[in-house]
Amino acid sequence: MTNQALPLDTLVVITTGAEAKFYRNRGQSGEISLEAAGELTPRHLTDDGPSGKRPPESSPRETDESTFSKQLAHHLYSEAHTGKFDNIALVADPGTLGELRGVLHQEVTDKLVMELAKTLINSSKEDIERSLRKGA
Repeated sequence: MTNQALPLDTLVVITTGAEAKFYRNRGQSGEISLEAAGELTPRHLTDDGPSGKRPPESSPRETDESTFSKQLAHHLYSEAHTGKFDNIALVADPGTLGELRGVLHQEVTDKLVMELAKTLINSSKEDIERSLRKGA
């Protein structure tokens, strides 16, 4: 995976350990123009914890963030497996990006065209587009 211009219809995932927002790139000829395409929030965190036991030095918040990363990875795998996207860009704070790398399925990572370690979850669409242009 190399950071490159985002192809048309790339799924752009903006996430933290607590929520994810999805966009589609509608820009033509290498341009970036995002359109909102949904959200994902944590569900049933206590029932769907991370694999194994929580290390004693982990806080409940860190466990919840790890669990949400796992939930997001499962969601992205399901979407990739059913052909909902051909290209994906991941934008996450560095900690969440590290968590995701460890749990993403190969079918998702094969479609990865950009990673950006940045917290943009509360940014405007224009700020996200600007950051993606710089990251390409």
